[in-house]
Amino acid sequence: MLRNLPALPPDFVGRGDELAHLAKALHEHRIVTLTGAGGVGKSRLALQAADRVLGADGGGVAWADLWPLQDDRLLVATVADAVDFSDHTTQTALDSLAGWLSGKDVLLVLDSCEHLIGPCRRMVAQLLSSCPGLTVLATSREPLGIPGEHLVALDPLPPATDAVELFCRRAAAAGTPVSAPADMVAVARLCRRLEGMPLAVELITGQLAQRTVEEVDLEMGLRLDIAAGAAPAGPPRHRAVRTTIGWSHELCTPAERLLWARMSVFRDGVDTATARTVCAGGPLSAEAVEHALDGLVRKSVLTREGGSHRMLDTVREYGAMWLEQLGESTAVARRHADHFLTLARRSRDGWLGERQAHFYGLLGSAHTDLCAALDHLLDDRPDTALDLVGLLGFPWSCCGHLREASTYLEDALALSDASGPERTLALWALGVTRVLRGEYASALQLAEVCRRRADLQEDAEGALHATYLLGLAHLLQGRPMVARHHVDGALLGAGGTAFGSAGRLMCHLVRVFALTAEGMLGEARRTATELKQGCVERGEWWTRSYADYQLALISLFEDRAGDATAHALSMLDGKRRIGDSFGLALGLDLLAAALAAQGAGERAVAAFGAGETYWSAVGHPQRGTPELGPVRERCESTARSLLGDDGYEEALLRSTLSDPETVLLGLLGRSGPVS
Repeated sequence: MLRNLPALPPDFVGRGDELAHLAKALHEHRIVTLTGAGGVGKSRLALQAADRVLGADGGGVAWADLWPLQDDRLLVATVADAVDFSDHTTQTALDSLAGWLSGKDVLLVLDSCEHLIGPCRRMVAQLLSSCPGLTVLATSREPLGIPGEHLVALDPLPPATDAVELFCRRAAAAGTPVSAPADMVAVARLCRRLEGMPLAVELITGQLAQRTVEEVDLEMGLRLDIAAGAAPAGPPRHRAVRTTIGWSHELCTPAERLLWARMSVFRDGVDTATARTVCAGGPLSAEAVEHALDGLVRKSVLTREGGSHRMLDTVREYGAMWLEQLGESTAVARRHADHFLTLARRSRDGWLGERQAHFYGLLGSAHTDLCAALDHLLDDRPDTALDLVGLLGFPWSCCGHLREASTYLEDALALSDASGPERTLALWALGVTRVLRGEYASALQLAEVCRRRADLQEDAEGALHATYLLGLAHLLQGRPMVARHHVDGALLGAGGTAFGSAGRLMCHLVRVFALTAEGMLGEARRTATELKQGCVERGEWWTRSYADYQLALISLFEDRAGDATAHALSMLDGKRRIGDSFGLALGLDLLAAALAAQGAGERAVAAFGAGETYWSAVGHPQRGTPELGPVRERCESTARSLLGDDGYEEALLRSTLSDPETVLLGLLGRSGPVS
């Protein structure tokens, strides 16, 4: 069951009537749009409503943050990520997404649609027409304009009650509790002046560390009176938020104001080290960044969750405006892109070592900002964009971002004139996306191009990568002898340490797969065992997991079901560490077969059902190399004989309706995330 929601904030106040209205609307309408001014609390109310739907109905719920998107390039991909769909198909992205959702009962929340009204309208209209079990809750400053759209306009909090309660809660959380009668009178007056706008109230409480409530009330009153006298466009509540943000900005130190502007470049939460790297410079030293971060958190301009600093989109818009006025937008965007290019290079350099899984995690958590860096570089420095996306293509393809990898690679290759090794790497990464989508002819062609380019550039590692791609494409088409011929020749020509580079590891892996497919099980087992040991010594997980996969398959062929189960579980543990969804689908199939061979029918069907979910989540019928077909058929036959037809179908339904991650954790004997 799909359960993808952000954590609920601890200080949600009031909104009982609105929640009831929203719950009723979601029960009666398939598209509900929650409208209101920036800062009125649309996102928090939508999150509370989605959480209640999850608890009451037991249906799937997914949350897609749209505010980080600069345009609609990644709109469908962002929604696909939210609903756990790793698109490996050759259809259009929207058609593939509709196919994935077509049989599911899901509430999809699209948060902050106002800057993408047209694209959101078209996407939602198609999804609703294709997916009868789908309900969409959108938050936006204006309606989407979809037929059947039900609008729920959100007003500010009642100033005399809920706004006062929010003020007091936030003040207490910030260490400046308010309780004196005179202060409470000032709080009530201040909340009236702020029209009950939650964002304005929260920003105001951030000033209580330096000012009394009376001082805040007096200063804000003067500013709001001036704003009202100037009669700007928009209703009073808009003025309240704008005026409060502006006043908060005035009360920041110069370092805090500069950091506020520079932090607006980020599209997601970032740690202190990242903020320091990108935002330090000129009058803002690295040490000053840390002090300014603390100050902006105290003033409620930033929120801190664990070690991550995040800025609300309304506050970020203000910072971006100041960054533009300072004339720093381009320079900071370049520093932002360079930082994430450095991260990608470090990830590439650490691929063979014990920090491989760590870097996969970093690339996953930084995905939104990596996309923002690529968007900037495609316009500003396409050669650098080619370099970055070439580094990202393989990990993104492994870990659920195949569609984005393919799109960015195609764009960068078209825009860049670079002709060196970075172009070869990008072409190779594009070939990986092609083979994973089942486009073998294109993958083979790209592999040959990469091999010729690597030979011309005397790039031995590039030649090994190209041969891996060539061998993989032949393997998946049922030509293991051809695959082994290519990798044996490449490994012989490369010389050097057996497992001394990523390219060597990959070619040895293809060799193991080919030997198994050819029935040369003894040699395959010896080679796979040596390969796994080499990976264990280095702390490497991607290749190690596939070596375990082959050892499990070999054990099955040799009727050693217990060994097969142990290797399959080890493979799944490794793939889960790096987030390789394609590998998880393969491993669950193999684990199901091993468990069935051991007579564990219920667990076998649980693994098989979770595997079905992972396979459908890539949207592609390809299920590994051809020799796995008979293994799956034997698994199903054995499990049916163990459980009976009715028992088998009931167990399979139970598994496919369960959250696959929960099933996987149960099979691994865990109840929480990998440490």
